[in-house]
Amino acid sequence: MSPSPLSPSVVVTRQLTTRNYFYCSFLQATVLMEREACGKVCSCLSHCSGVKAPFSGEGKDPLGRDLHIAMLSASLTSPLSLLLDLLPPGVCNLLNPAAIYANNEISLGDVEIYGFDYDYTLAQYSNLLHSMIFNTARDILIEQFKYPEGLGKYDYIPGFAIRGLHYDVQKSLLMKIDAFHYVQLGTAYRGLKPVPDEEVIELYGGTQHIPLYQMSDFYGKGPSLKQFMDIFSLPEMTLLSSVIDYFITHGIEFDQVHLYKDISDAIRDVHVKGVMYKWIEKDMEQYILHGDEIYAVLNRLVNHKKKLFLITNSPFSFVDKGMKHMVGKNWRDLFDMVIVQADKPNFFTDRRKPFRKLDDKGSLQWDKINQLEKGKIYKEGNLFDFLRLTGWRGSKVLYFGDHLYSDLADLMLRHGWRTGAIVPELETEIRIINTEQYMHSLTWQQALTGLLERMQMYQDAESKQVLLEWMKERQEIRSLTKNLFNPQFGSIFRTFHNPTYFSRRLVRFSDIYMASISCLLNYDVNFTFYPRRTPLQHEAPLWMDQLCTGCMKTPFLEEMVHIR
Repeated sequence: MSPSPLSPSVVVTRQLTTRNYFYCSFLQATVLMEREACGKVCSCLSHCSGVKAPFSGEGKDPLGRDLHIAMLSASLTSPLSLLLDLLPPGVCNLLNPAAIYANNEISLGDVEIYGFDYDYTLAQYSNLLHSMIFNTARDILIEQFKYPEGLGKYDYIPGFAIRGLHYDVQKSLLMKIDAFHYVQLGTAYRGLKPVPDEEVIELYGGTQHIPLYQMSDFYGKGPSLKQFMDIFSLPEMTLLSSVIDYFITHGIEFDQVHLYKDISDAIRDVHVKGVMYKWIEKDMEQYILHGDEIYAVLNRLVNHKKKLFLITNSPFSFVDKGMKHMVGKNWRDLFDMVIVQADKPNFFTDRRKPFRKLDDKGSLQWDKINQLEKGKIYKEGNLFDFLRLTGWRGSKVLYFGDHLYSDLADLMLRHGWRTGAIVPELETEIRIINTEQYMHSLTWQQALTGLLERMQMYQDAESKQVLLEWMKERQEIRSLTKNLFNPQFGSIFRTFHNPTYFSRRLVRFSDIYMASISCLLNYDVNFTFYPRRTPLQHEAPLWMDQLCTGCMKTPFLEEMVHIR
């Protein structure tokens, strides 16, 4: 007769004791750590939980449920030193917020031409701008669209929304969706209040999955779901949620489609009618960040004989004042080409719109454009004429932008340019990832996941109860790690474990990504970026450290002191 299977209690105990191993997963890499003595682990568990250590000679079931309770107690509520003691050497490398991260191998030595967007690429803005956009659009709704005056009591809520969320117009749901089109439960909001998971599943026909035909198209605009991809959309999402909250609170019926359109129009008016530009122009110091670093980047590239160009949707007068503030009055000398009011993404796909030249005062000229001259300012145009007149093609060009659809998608997929995504949120998220709380939470979460996977075969009553406790604790830790990034929606890069829809597009449309253009100062102009070989699910990691693409020393920006 073959022996009966061991329960999870016995199996886990023997892993911790007789084999002297503790299985621990950290940052998606499975790590096997050998301990010198099992007594140290057991005494730690005993100390933290108050139960007797196994093999102590006391009690009727030293290998049974007591150890499970000890293990469950030895989690986030335990002293941090316990989990630090269980971490293998070398996994505590901190990621560098100023590093550049590679999705695709690229050598800067092959790049001869650097292109840039302006807003949130060269020019980074303070959070005060979001409040101004929110307040102005809210007032437009009240004064021009005749929305209730009670909306005036709503102010911008910093940190309510994150970039990359989807909005279901028909259902009035703002939510985060993963790379496989599944709604992350706990991140669906109608107004300012979360929608219960059961209701979300019912709304989508008994599933969390969003069918492809409902999803956003190539540019984030689907028949019923819209994706908010740029940083300027943060106040729009907050205003949308605030207005819905007001209507629901006051029992006012509303048409979902008209509401979405009115708010989109109000936000667009803030940009198109130049209101936002006037605020920034009046107080550059308050709104614009990173001026010295931008000058250092551009000057360094020019000194290494690189060609530079700028393609932006913003008007010349606004760009001119901002660049003078950041770079100096002779900023145009650094660029071979400057194109304003380009109307991206149409600039990359529409062949019909010709270039127009502007004089030094920003006035339109009437003459036909047969060549693009260094130091001149051009308006509108299209990429096909740009390529024909410059001859700048393929992998010799590296273009940076913050909007994955409007700035990068067409350039990479249709024209073969190399692309760099500017993701300012990256800096904050990496700082959170580097905290002890996050590292310990993720480590224990992965350990629990591994235990659940291995022990689910046991179906006796005691084992089932332990598995339920592990599942409950795992869910609590997942919620905790999500809330570290944003209490409502979590990280812009991950759902609980899958990449977000935003991350999927980031990997697809950018060769490299970084928090700021200033990150280029940390690398030689001939540096080659190598993406880490991330194991597929059926592959085993060949080395322990899979996370070191950003584990590096960042030199101080000493050249900035001398560059002016």
